[in-house]
Amino acid sequence: MQDLHKALADIGSIRQQVAAGTMFRGLGPTVVAVTGVLAAVTATVQSIWLGDIGQRPVAFLAAWAGTAAVSAALIGAEMIARTRRHHGGLADAMLINAIEQALPAGVAGVAVALVLIQFAPDTLWVLPGLWQVLVGLGIFASVRSLPRAVAWAGAWYLAAGIVVLALSSQSQALSPWAMGLPFVVGQLLLAAILHFAFGGSDGEFAD
Repeated sequence: MQDLHKALADIGSIRQQVAAGTMFRGLGPTVVAVTGVLAAVTATVQSIWLGDIGQRPVAFLAAWAGTAAVSAALIGAEMIARTRRHHGGLADAMLINAIEQALPAGVAGVAVALVLIQFAPDTLWVLPGLWQVLVGLGIFASVRSLPRAVAWAGAWYLAAGIVVLALSSQSQALSPWAMGLPFVVGQLLLAAILHFAFGGSDGEFAD
């Protein structure tokens, strides 16, 4: 029995090593582009109807949290379908590997937002820039399993986040487009990189 358990453990370890060295094809360019469109819609709606954002910062952030949740659900569902289609028996290992790379940045973004809302609401203006920086770091963490060109998208988010932090520090105010524009450009850039890296016909709904 011990030999059997050791053999199974060795097989699991080999599968994880193979998954770590295989390009992850579960991230679909079309759905990534859709999340960029969602960011544009959210920013447009907020700029027209939200009114004085300074008086409603929680509503501002709640809208973006909802947009992020919908985007994550769309990407997650597509990742599962594409990973099973493209990676076969390695699907579970590939998914776990991809989630492990991106999850820390996402958890950090949620944690920072909750802390600021609870204990330092006057500093909520830093969140758009911080979230963009964290997204950039999450993309950089995933470079080893995605096409290397996605590093350009990571660099965009990192640079945009720093610029947004610098500009926001002058007014210390939340802005729909300071949040939205970097995500629109970043997601469309990431979608384009994935599209060309995986081949033009390798969309979410192609077999």
